[in-house]
Order: sequence, then C-alpha cells, then structure tokens
Amino acid sequence: MKYISEYRNPAVAKKLIEEIKEFSKKPVNFMEVCGTHTVSISKSGIRQVLPEHVSLLSGPGCPVCVTANRDIDKAIAIAERSDVIFTTFGDMMKVPGSYSNLAEKKADGADIRVVYSTFDALKIAKNNPDRKVVFFAVGFETTAPTIALSILEAQKRDIENYFIYSVHKLVPPAMAALLSLGEVKLDGFICPGHVSVVIGSKPYEFIAKDYKIPCVITGFEPIDILQSISMLVKQVENGEAKVEIGYKRGVSSLGNTKAQEVMKKVFEVCDAEWRGIGVIPESGLSLRTNFEGFDASKIFDVDVPPTKEPVGCSCGEILRGVKLPCDCKLFGKACTPENPVGPCMVSTEGSCAAYYRYGEVADGV
Repeated sequence: MKYISEYRNPAVAKKLIEEIKEFSKKPVNFMEVCGTHTVSISKSGIRQVLPEHVSLLSGPGCPVCVTANRDIDKAIAIAERSDVIFTTFGDMMKVPGSYSNLAEKKADGADIRVVYSTFDALKIAKNNPDRKVVFFAVGFETTAPTIALSILEAQKRDIENYFIYSVHKLVPPAMAALLSLGEVKLDGFICPGHVSVVIGSKPYEFIAKDYKIPCVITGFEPIDILQSISMLVKQVENGEAKVEIGYKRGVSSLGNTKAQEVMKKVFEVCDAEWRGIGVIPESGLSLRTNFEGFDASKIFDVDVPPTKEPVGCSCGEILRGVKLPCDCKLFGKACTPENPVGPCMVSTEGSCAAYYRYGEVADGV
C-alpha cells in the first residue's frame, strides 16, 4: 500500500476487525507506548470495535507527560534567570510543575520562546551572543538525534552561549520497568513507530525473550493499528513471543544507524526519573563529558523548591496503565485542556487529552 487512503480503507478495516474477532479467544491487555498511537486509537474509535475481552491500555508514550515535576521545576528556575533566553517546543509551555508552568513565567516577564527545532534555538544563540540560550531537550529517541546535531553544530561554529537541559527518555527500559512492577497484566506491546524508525526492532527483543511478551511495531493509521492488534492476538493464541514489524515502510531491524551514531557521539545513557514510575536505570540520556560545556544542568546553579504533585491528579497511574483517564476524579471536571491539572491533559499526545477530545469518557462526565 502506497497511499494514506489505503490505510483508512473501511473494507480493509472491517476485514481486520473480523480477523481479530475470529482468532482472539483469551482476555488480553495490549499497551501502546506511543502518544501518537493513543490519539489515533481514540480518534478512530478502535476500542469500540474490538471484542470486549481485547483491551487497549495507554502507557508512558508521551514524552511531555513522563517528564518529572522535578525536571520541570528546574527548567522553570533556569528560565527565570535574567541572563537566559529559554527555548522550548510549544507543548511544554503549559505543563504544570510543582508551583507554576513556563507559560505563566513568560507572562511574568521571563524570556521564554517557543521554537520549532533545535536549530531555531541555535540561531537565537548566534543572534544574541550576550545572552545564554537554553533549549529544553524533551523527547524520546525520536528527537535526540536532532538535538545531538545541534550540539555538534554549535561546537563547529564556536557558539558558546548555547546549552541544552536534557530530560531525554529511552522507551525500551520503561517497558521493562512496567513489566517488573507487575501492577497490570500485559499480554503484548504496540511499539512506537517514530522511535523505532531510529532504533529499529532489535532493542525490543529482550522484552520478548526475557518477559515472554509479544511486541509489534506499527504505524499510525487505523489500518496500521488494527493490523498490529491482529498480529499480537495471533502471537498470544499461538503461544508465541517475538518482535514483529508491522510498519515496514518506515522501520527496519537495525533502524537509522546514522542517527544512532550521532546520539552515541553526543549522549551517554544515564538513570532518569519518569513521572508516575520513578527512577528507571539506564533510561535517560545525558551529555558526554566532552560536551559538558553545553549542559545547562551543570552550568546553571539554581535553587529548586521542594517538589510536589497536583492534588487528586491520577497521571502517574494513567501512565502506568493502572487507571484509564476517565477513572480520574478530576477528568473533564477540574481538569480540562483549557485548565489542565496534570500533563496528560496538556499534551495533544496525552491520553487524557485524547480521551477528552474524542469522547471516550465515563458516564456522567
């Protein structure tokens, strides 16, 4: 199939739904670990057409949502400095920290600017040599290569006033952490397409081998997702646990080796704190020693107030698959996209925002 319309073909979708119903006999919980998948599932009404015993849970697939309050608080503290121009992608502006968010600090006078790429931030640094320009490096393996390239470019062009505050996260370790917690019985993972374009399929193989959990990498159209569910169902029913690529038009087993090389040159693996999960060993990326001069977390000595979580917010449990968005008492009431209490309602890829926007709500909400 070459065209987008083919991945939204009702006849093909109907055939896949019938296939899932025919093969699926056991109750199963499949988790998608990608915010774009979460949006597509809600937008397409995929949950509503599946057999009742096939459940889809949203995991920690939104990088905005999994950023810990501690990291947001530190970002805000850096942004408040008078000598700093703080740059960020727009979806981080309204994410609440312990006491405020970047949008409120911008309104208070902090020089915080929304950019569309790291190279926009690099250009701001070049044009403002008397200011320190910090980029809030949030994202999974998808965004890390471009941020690594910006560091190499800054080094090449002797732009010494450019820094990043890295809170990058790696997806496979988080999947293993969820399985180790054992809070929710998971029978398969719908693996992220964008991340897998970069890392390939091999990094998931330990999930199938060590945890005996099937994995299918898929794209983002309704047909892609239905196909991945069908593939997972067949693995479960056949007693198999392997990694399959259902997104072959974008993903190979080895991934994008050039992007991986750039990441490894600039970053090294480190422990990282995930919202709702805690510290996961070797699940983050920090700048290597020879690039520490670009590391805002080491350059800027800022006071960060004690961290606190929003009262009543269930984002942590939602990110772990323990709760659905509509299980949160704040959902659709105190917490809406216009007035978000937690990050899962802020980001367009957050599960709460997706449930709210596409009407997947509990009775009475």
